[in-house]
Amino acid sequence: MTGFERIAAAFAACRAEGRAALVTYVMGGDPDHATSRAMALACAEGGADLLEIGMPFSDPIADGPVIQLAAERSLAAGTRAADVLRLAAEVRRATPVPIALMGYVNPLLSYGEERFLADAEAAGVDALILPDLPPEEAEGLREKARARGIALVNLLAPTSTPERRRQACATAGGFVYLVSVTGVTGARSELAEGLPALVSAVRAESPVPVVVGFGVSAPAQARTLAPLADGVVVGSAIVRRIAEGGSRTARAARVRRFVASLRRAVARP
Repeated sequence: MTGFERIAAAFAACRAEGRAALVTYVMGGDPDHATSRAMALACAEGGADLLEIGMPFSDPIADGPVIQLAAERSLAAGTRAADVLRLAAEVRRATPVPIALMGYVNPLLSYGEERFLADAEAAGVDALILPDLPPEEAEGLREKARARGIALVNLLAPTSTPERRRQACATAGGFVYLVSVTGVTGARSELAEGLPALVSAVRAESPVPVVVGFGVSAPAQARTLAPLADGVVVGSAIVRRIAEGGSRTARAARVRRFVASLRRAVARP
């Protein structure tokens, strides 16, 4: 099964159940390799429909302080792109849940495009999310990834022009990632004004599911978004719970409980 097929099947299953998909994020290698593997699997056990695994980078321009600190912890532990690919392979062996690697272009280029995509395919990676790669500059990588069954996910923001929106939807792979706020990742106390209309407009143009992320931090927010979008992404709120410390077992239990509460929240009435 290709990444495109695995992602499509996951969203189709959610639609059949009458609910939005739950997408969760953990930083690869935070605070160490084994713990991040346990946290990703705790998300799957809690009911995540798609797993995002972060690739740490020293200049994470799209990330807020919680995920920046997670990247710093991961890099301090020695995590590199090869380690995140190994982590993805270990998670893939343990769960059928789709896996998307989220990070930045520079580590991928340093690794080598062809080598990275070959190793990602071997690891069972289904998608790549690269916030600093605009759609108009992504065609070469997109085609190389597609040839290996890996979707390159486009991002849109509230500030995206109609032309950018059309281009992102026309070349969309797997799903479209709609950023809910003008800013970096991180928990917000409330959702942005005008978000429902934006989600509706993007869904009307997109041939693939549309997920909403950045700023979703609580079950109540996920519950509000679930009727509007095909999926809801929660990242910083999970990473913050991992950073609270405790044993690996305690952290996993804390993440599993939180993800389970989010899973209940995205069930449409």
